[in-house]
Amino acid sequence: MTSITNNRLDWILENFKNKKIIVLGDLMLDRYVWGTVNRISPEAPVPVVEVTNEFVRLGGAANVAHNLSSLGAIPIPIGVVGNDLEGEQLAALMEELNFSTEFIVRDNSRPTVVKTRIIADDQHVVRADRESKETINSDILEKLIKVIESNIEKADAVIIEDYNKGLLIKALIQKIIELANRFDKLITVDPKFDNFFEYKSVTVFKPNRKETEAALGIKINSADCLEVACQKVIDRLQCKAVLITLGEQGMCLLDSKGGFERVPTKARKVHDVSGAGDTVISTLTLALTCGSDLREAITLANYAAGAVCGEVGVVPIDPMKLKDAISHFN
Repeated sequence: MTSITNNRLDWILENFKNKKIIVLGDLMLDRYVWGTVNRISPEAPVPVVEVTNEFVRLGGAANVAHNLSSLGAIPIPIGVVGNDLEGEQLAALMEELNFSTEFIVRDNSRPTVVKTRIIADDQHVVRADRESKETINSDILEKLIKVIESNIEKADAVIIEDYNKGLLIKALIQKIIELANRFDKLITVDPKFDNFFEYKSVTVFKPNRKETEAALGIKINSADCLEVACQKVIDRLQCKAVLITLGEQGMCLLDSKGGFERVPTKARKVHDVSGAGDTVISTLTLALTCGSDLREAITLANYAAGAVCGEVGVVPIDPMKLKDAISHFN
């Protein structure tokens, strides 16, 4: 972990402001149903949740955009939603947060992805997902490519956020990486299992342990295994760095020069890890656009993830939370 002084942190946070970051990925709506449990249902051995509150938040790639906006940057979210009420709700939330919705493509053939979490007495009881994993058609692909081409030159970086919901097909992945590299833009990727090895020549590739194990067909159960796994990924993708997130065990980093490092978690309390990966990639990417090296950027991202894990539900990081987290450990 890199030490960050208060003056250095203030300089970085100030330079986060107005950075333009393309976020290409699966846009989602997170719905929360909160309540209490006082009895078991007579119909089945399940708790009866007496609902006290309901609300919606941005999820998936939309939450990445929210984190960027909360840190002072200008997100450019690019993705697909359904032509439905949930798509309208997602766009309305973005507009309330004052970032653009003009590059979101409506697709009549698919619903907006919605994750409904039922939480009782601060415990996550169940999650219900409404989604389509059908791949986008050629018309939607063409629209997305035009949007990317019209925005790539003015962007400071590109984040690709893949949840395997059918948006990020091989042709779209290849096109955005080709355009970003042509215009010398940073590219960070949060992948899933599908298309894992399509993300070649990116700046930072950020899978989690489970995704890496599935892609490589190995079990990662030691520090040596972690380093071997990182090296295999770098060899296949020819990326500049691999950052594997390890949940409560933190992260590990391997860069293209062979520098391997374990990064312990900075979470004071872990109430909910939902959205922590979105916070990591948002903070990491912004720090890199400000001139931070990999280790400084990952240090900031680690503190940011630790801060949001202490809250229930998907919440974004902001400069005050980040400063408080660093001050606590220092």
